[in-house]
Amino acid sequence: MKKVLELLLCILHPVAMVLIWINLLTRTDIGAVAKLTWAIAVLVPFVPFVYVLTGNDFI
Repeated sequence: MKKVLELLLCILHPVAMVLIWINLLTRTDIGAVAKLTWAIAVLVPFVPFVYVLTGNDFI
C-alpha cells in the first residue's frame, strides 16, 4: 500500500509541470530565457518515479 501511495504522489508532478508550462506561455513579466529555463527546470523531478520504482522509499 505504501508503494502505491508513493506512485500516486509521483503522478502529481506531471500535472503540475503541465500547469507551469501553461502559466509560462501566458506570462509577460519575464523574458524568453527565463521562460525556457523554468520550462526545462520543471522536467527534473521525473526522478521520483525512478527512485520509487527501483525500490527506494521516500515516505
